[in-house]
Amino acid sequence: MELIVTPSALSCFKGEWGIADGETIRVFVRYVSGGETPFAFGVTRDTPIDAAVTTVAEKVTFYMESKDIWFLDGKSLSVDCEGEDIVFRFS
Repeated sequence: MELIVTPSALSCFKGEWGIADGETIRVFVRYVSGGETPFAFGVTRDTPIDAAVTTVAEKVTFYMESKDIWFLDGKSLSVDCEGEDIVFRFS
């Protein structure tokens, strides 16, 4: 299980979101609908409480809390940017 942040995602976070060196970004699971895919990932600036997966990309820390890693189901998660959108892919 690994959290991977691509250079294009990091550029998007720094450019579009104004994320600075030393900040921490939490990747979390959220309920989005009762349909076929009821859960999705979200991101927010936050401080870790019980980080289970962590990666540092150019002095920005990205992490997932223990309560959210169930959604990974043992897979790695890649955070990328397409256009101006942050996208998440299992690998």
